[in-house]
Amino acid sequence: MTSDETQPSGPPPLPNAGEPASDPAAFSEVAPKPRSHGRLMALDALRGFDMFWILGGDALARALERMDKSPVTETLATQLSHVEWQGFHFYDLIFPLFVFMAGVSTVYSLSRACEDGGRGRAMKRVLMRTLLLFLCGIFYSGGMSNPWPNIRMLGVLQRIAIGYGGAALIFLAIGPKRPGRILAVTAGILAGYWALLTYVPFPDIRLNKESLAPLIAQAGTEDPQTLLSLVQGTTRGHYEPGYNLTNYIDFRYLPGRKYDTFYDPEGILSMLPAIASALLGILAGTLLRESEMKPVLKSLALLGIGAALVAAGFQWDATFPIVKKLWTSSFVLVAGGFSMMLLGLFYLVIEVIGLRFWAWPFVWIGTNAITLYLLSNLMGYSKIAARLVGGDVSVWLNDNVATGMGGLVQALVSLGIVFLIARFFYKNKIFLRF
Repeated sequence: MTSDETQPSGPPPLPNAGEPASDPAAFSEVAPKPRSHGRLMALDALRGFDMFWILGGDALARALERMDKSPVTETLATQLSHVEWQGFHFYDLIFPLFVFMAGVSTVYSLSRACEDGGRGRAMKRVLMRTLLLFLCGIFYSGGMSNPWPNIRMLGVLQRIAIGYGGAALIFLAIGPKRPGRILAVTAGILAGYWALLTYVPFPDIRLNKESLAPLIAQAGTEDPQTLLSLVQGTTRGHYEPGYNLTNYIDFRYLPGRKYDTFYDPEGILSMLPAIASALLGILAGTLLRESEMKPVLKSLALLGIGAALVAAGFQWDATFPIVKKLWTSSFVLVAGGFSMMLLGLFYLVIEVIGLRFWAWPFVWIGTNAITLYLLSNLMGYSKIAARLVGGDVSVWLNDNVATGMGGLVQALVSLGIVFLIARFFYKNKIFLRF
């Protein structure tokens, strides 16, 4: 099914037909009546597949490893955990894949918005949605439950908001039919970020308790500006934890609570390459909307371009390491390349070959992905599962069925709750958009 074909019979049509997915930055509205065109189911399914691992798929893999430690389960558990600093696991793809898909959706939603209300109105829509998703991110991190400065200003949803917002504004400024210019901007951002981290000097001190303690004792304060004024000398071109330009800027300028005490993995400067991640999604979305290209060739193009990006990213790793917590340019290429390959594969299987039956549970999640993500924070699916099959039930399963069976059942029940809620929203045409 191409993006211009009608929805197949069976499950109810999705909202805003013609757009591939709920725009990640829209806010709390029940979707309007579907139009006459079908959605790009592959993108909804991929978004659901991505969120599946966040909402419990990773816990399921860890439960399997606890039951039976084998090379397969250990590898699976390793790939479903983050790299400590440099390198790349499958789980390091989850976050940038979501940013990438925000870019893909942008091509569809904003192309239509420009046609309906003009570029100015579309820009206003982008700014409003960026702000609302940013505020949702602050709420997710605790909102106003703690007094200032123990409030985290930047985080996962904020990065999605800024990545989406920045890329969408660039897309609107350049225009939907100029992918070459978008590619040039993307390359410029990645090269510029590399140049900043490589050549711009910063105070020669490691941002950890051991290095900062003597300065705090000397200054009698923990104020970053005062502490850094005592540092003698500068350095540059480092990419180690707490010893790089990105972390320095967070320490010096980022207000509020920082995730890693002195700096934040979703900090200020690394928002720039996050915009590039979304721009790669815009390039992929532009390719998918190309009316002159056959669908199967679109799939193959995404797979081929993605593979080239992955190869380029790993090649760059030798001089500019792949570090998710810095969102380095090499990381953007590797994550963006894998994202393109996954999109190409989902598009090939679902839209070209037409095998859709397996994808519906992921579509349920994908059409309300951020809603389910927020609910996981507010109610905790694993906590509900523990109330149902934890305690003595879990102990009995461990003692009478198999070691670790209790944890496995809890993980399965937790995922079952996710699917039930997602299906309820989908069947009742409730699509809360953020």
